[in-house]
Amino acid sequence: MSNRVDPNLIRELQEYGLKDASKCYNCGNCTAICDLSTPENPFPRKMVRYVQLGQKEKILKSPEPWLCYYCGDCSVRCPREADPGETMMVLRRYLTSLYDWTGFSKRFYTSEKFETMAVGAIGAFVGLGMIIWAIANWSMINWQHADVSSVWSTEGIEIADLVMAGILSFFLLTNLYRCVKLVLGDYFKKIPLKMYYDEMKYLLVQFATQKQFDGCKTKGNRARWIAHLAIMTGYASVFLLVVVFVNGLPFMGINFLKFQRGWESMGHVREISIFNPLRLIGYYSFFALMYGTSYVIWSRLKKTQPQFKNSHGTDWMFLILLQATAVTGILINLGHIFDLPFLTYAIYVIHMMVAIPMLVLEVPFAKWAHLAYRPVVLMLMKVKARYIAENENAEGAAELAPEVAV
Repeated sequence: MSNRVDPNLIRELQEYGLKDASKCYNCGNCTAICDLSTPENPFPRKMVRYVQLGQKEKILKSPEPWLCYYCGDCSVRCPREADPGETMMVLRRYLTSLYDWTGFSKRFYTSEKFETMAVGAIGAFVGLGMIIWAIANWSMINWQHADVSSVWSTEGIEIADLVMAGILSFFLLTNLYRCVKLVLGDYFKKIPLKMYYDEMKYLLVQFATQKQFDGCKTKGNRARWIAHLAIMTGYASVFLLVVVFVNGLPFMGINFLKFQRGWESMGHVREISIFNPLRLIGYYSFFALMYGTSYVIWSRLKKTQPQFKNSHGTDWMFLILLQATAVTGILINLGHIFDLPFLTYAIYVIHMMVAIPMLVLEVPFAKWAHLAYRPVVLMLMKVKARYIAENENAEGAAELAPEVAV
């Protein structure tokens, strides 16, 4: 591995929110008190040292930033107030920008103005397009009953959703591919595909439960883990509604959205049960997102916990878009239940103006991407350890992931 020094690294990381890493004198207290750190993976000490020495290439290939869940113990116990936990958070932002081949992540993390303008521009484009379409089809709009499909056709919405999902998936998966190559290094070409397949269950469990988050035994961490899990599952529910139920099931001969809209067009909106499967998923998404984001927003405003004392612009953008998506989504549902056409259509436009920028920008390029990189890196460590244990030596496997060494 290269030992080339980048003297401008600290200055570059300051653009991502780095403040106090230069205060660290490498005592090791942060590593000693971390529940997730091991002798083989001594973070955050090692990563802070890399920052101080300008070891950009080593940071780029390091999995340690993704092994940290930022409980804050290290920052509280640091005798120099170097805030190592925040340094690890900064490195996650930095790595996200380096994995991204488009350069958007770097612009989002280093310029709040650029991120705000990008979100606003896409939102305005979506809203303007929907309004123009509505005006062009004004005579077809159902003003007697709330029927979104009378304004924007079901088929058109499905096509737009598929295009959006395709764009989102392309950018996220290509960035994940770069992450995998960098983290595995020379092992990328050595490890057979079957090993990845064998550990796919582990990846899904880590993604769905954020299980390792609960490994931090810091007081109050359980509540933060629950809020984190609520945000993740609530957001995943939104994705499930859009991509699977709206677009996936029609190819299997099932389309719940067309069924629901068909009833709406016949004036039977109030006859749709509130226990409709789509509505139940939507209700869960709303309450989960509102609980999770409210907890985090309140914590960031109070700043009583170390992990919430430093808020980056992307943190706020992510939370605001999530809450706006949840609130407008439930208002659309209420508009259908109470059969209020104009209100339903207006809020639907606002909902799409918020949800689409969040999906196409925040998911592959900003804060949400962390939810994808972390479980993937955890799986890579497990796969890498297994490969070394089976093909090289068990001691080498322990250096990578002692909890899965054989």
